Amino acid sequence: MPLTHRLTTLSETGGPVRAGSFTDTRAGRLRGLRLCVAGVVAASALLTAPVTAQAAEQRGGPLTDLVDPFIGTQNEGNTYPGAAVPFGMVQLSPDTGHNTGYDYSQDHIRGFSLVHLSGVGCGLGGDLPVLPTTGDVTQTDYAKYAAGFSHDDESASPGYYRVGLDSGIEAELTASTRTGVQRYTFPATDKANVLLDAGQALHQMVSTKVEVLDNRTVRTAITGRGFCQDTLPYTVYTITRFDRPFASYGTWDGSTVTPGSATGSGGAYVRFDTTKDRTVEATTALSYVDAAGAAGNLRAEGGRSFDAVRSAAQRAWERRLEDVRVSEGSDTSRRTFYSALYRSFLAPDVGSDADGRYTGWDRRVHRADGYTYYQNWSLWDTYRTQSQLLSLLAPREARDMAVSVIRIAEESGWLPKWGYGTVETNIMTGDPVTPFLTNAYQQGLLKGYEERAYRVLKKNADGVPPAASPAVGREGNKEYLANGFVPYLKGRPHAKPGDSDYDHGASATLEYALSDAMLAQMARDLGHRQDAERYAARSQNYRTVFDSSTGFFRARDASGAFTGPADPAQSEGFHEGTSWQYQWLVPQDLPGMVGLIGGTRAANDRLDSFFAYDQLLADPAKTAREVWVNGPYDYYNADKYNPQNEPDLIAPYTYLSTGQPWKTTDVVHAALTLFTDAPTGMTGNDDLGTMSAWVVLSSIGLFPVQPGYDTWGLSTPVFDRVDLSLDRRYHPHGRLTITAPGTSDADRYVQGLRADGSRYDRTYLTTGALRSLRTLDYTVGPRPSEWATGPQAAPPALR
Repeated sequence: MPLTHRLTTLSETGGPVRAGSFTDTRAGRLRGLRLCVAGVVAASALLTAPVTAQAAEQRGGPLTDLVDPFIGTQNEGNTYPGAAVPFGMVQLSPDTGHNTGYDYSQDHIRGFSLVHLSGVGCGLGGDLPVLPTTGDVTQTDYAKYAAGFSHDDESASPGYYRVGLDSGIEAELTASTRTGVQRYTFPATDKANVLLDAGQALHQMVSTKVEVLDNRTVRTAITGRGFCQDTLPYTVYTITRFDRPFASYGTWDGSTVTPGSATGSGGAYVRFDTTKDRTVEATTALSYVDAAGAAGNLRAEGGRSFDAVRSAAQRAWERRLEDVRVSEGSDTSRRTFYSALYRSFLAPDVGSDADGRYTGWDRRVHRADGYTYYQNWSLWDTYRTQSQLLSLLAPREARDMAVSVIRIAEESGWLPKWGYGTVETNIMTGDPVTPFLTNAYQQGLLKGYEERAYRVLKKNADGVPPAASPAVGREGNKEYLANGFVPYLKGRPHAKPGDSDYDHGASATLEYALSDAMLAQMARDLGHRQDAERYAARSQNYRTVFDSSTGFFRARDASGAFTGPADPAQSEGFHEGTSWQYQWLVPQDLPGMVGLIGGTRAANDRLDSFFAYDQLLADPAKTAREVWVNGPYDYYNADKYNPQNEPDLIAPYTYLSTGQPWKTTDVVHAALTLFTDAPTGMTGNDDLGTMSAWVVLSSIGLFPVQPGYDTWGLSTPVFDRVDLSLDRRYHPHGRLTITAPGTSDADRYVQGLRADGSRYDRTYLTTGALRSLRTLDYTVGPRPSEWATGPQAAPPALR
């Protein structure tokens, strides 16, 4: 049956205005919540009020000046400092020897390669590292010919990177969507070389081919594989065009260098005389389709000077960043915020060529008609934060991304789990693609694609990919559908490369159940009533892995018996976490979860223990760094919150559902202290913008507390004012302003909230309500208040 609940709207004096039950359909939810945010008398005055002098001053400078691409390049944040445009196919960046690319603690650059992903945990990309050198070419291993450098002679900004190498060469990088542009300034010499290394990358190499086509052009085909574990191979095609003829060239195979050779399997060098003209520019175009695609991308986007491409990249980033304007705040907080916003827009990446062609997961060439095809899907990570942020700030691109995922399923037979380029890697577990797509549906991004999306989601939810498919999908679905849980089968051989749900049966069960809940809502909206009831019933399967003897979730074996350690601080049966951390991953039914562990008081006591709340109040930053976080990959065997990893990202917002919303602010603001504007300023891997999006959303006080649905949790912003410029196709007003005058470490507690001038006493908004608003105005103070502590204030369960 559709969820019904009561909504009470309060007048500005606090009295009830209207109450009524409503059916929780799209139209019903929008209707009901419009009643809650009615009263726009004060809205126009707030919208036309002048901003403060400081805010106006901050609006005057380029926001790109606040972005530091070096944040996260040390201590396993695994970000990259190189040049890219928003969602670009090319990410031209230096590689220093770290397995994922660049490490700030290292001091030699092996090459500037074309492909990088922000914050991945295993080697991926790094294709075609290019390095300028002088003298004879005697080494072909980039670890040996790597160039020393100093951070004192290195800089980066959105769309641009520069470094002075110890060899006396200055290297500069910029990018367009499908090209990377290099400018090298050499000493005066007749042996100025550019080395194009096709045979080495951050992943496993399968085969490579290098061709010198003429005295300005080099072409390569690079086939590689691997990400954390083995994968199917994929091929990257490149073509590099220099701005002037080579004086000479050669290629190499293995360690053998052959001057004058035009073909090779390892790499090529091209040589220039820079005794008079010291500058060399080159543009490299990339394609995942074929050599003709790379050439077409070069024709479409090449031919411009380095400075012209750099200026265009900076403008693209400025347009993207200016959709969020924050006022007040320290220089450090603003740099940290805008750098996180920047990283949130780095992926997914354009996968189609300028002519619309792309290589599908069926290994065939297709053409994107009426949309841009995207690739690179870290879905286990991004479904919790980044996909919602993009739906809010970049809905046109987010729509095309969702359509791309649908096309993957239609072309290859199955939806992705963790897709890189043209292949499935099967990294991570559960069913992350379902909340990713249902989020797109709930945000209104799938107009015209609703039933196509539903068909592939239903197939994914009710089946298992056959042995011939590279995908694992819901690998444990047979047992899950029969018994209500995925068994933990310790030591079971993996049927396919990648991770296995059977290795993490308890957490896989919880993630399947979450996805079933989100699919039930979509099915109900689309009129598939029987499916909706079936998926809603399955969404309660989180109960099957609850061990009442311990009061925590626990893995079960094939016979149904609880297995593994009874201690909930042990990780066996859970993926990158423990039962302490996964117990809050029931956003579809937190009231039910709270009931299992003994009620609201017991839940709050457990939350307080989980967050070390007493210590947190005494010293938030110390608690975050010494109690919560103990190392970049320390995900296991803990009974405390871990803000650097995905299973815990929603956990601080649980207090919104237990009558203590002020504690969400305490925890979130403490966790934000872990993110700084230093190279070590990323907590854990960025995971294609996941952690960065968490920072952005938590900083502005809007967080997707039911991923896959359209529920936004509310907490205290860290800035006095946030102006969001929104796409009018999805947000009729085109702007949402959030204010919290005087918000600070001392004054961080919500005393009251007004939505378009009317009192608002709930801890959440739906997307429909959010789109109807012009203003959210917080009053903050030094102590917790009674705001939104009533039983009707919490997000409703999805049943």
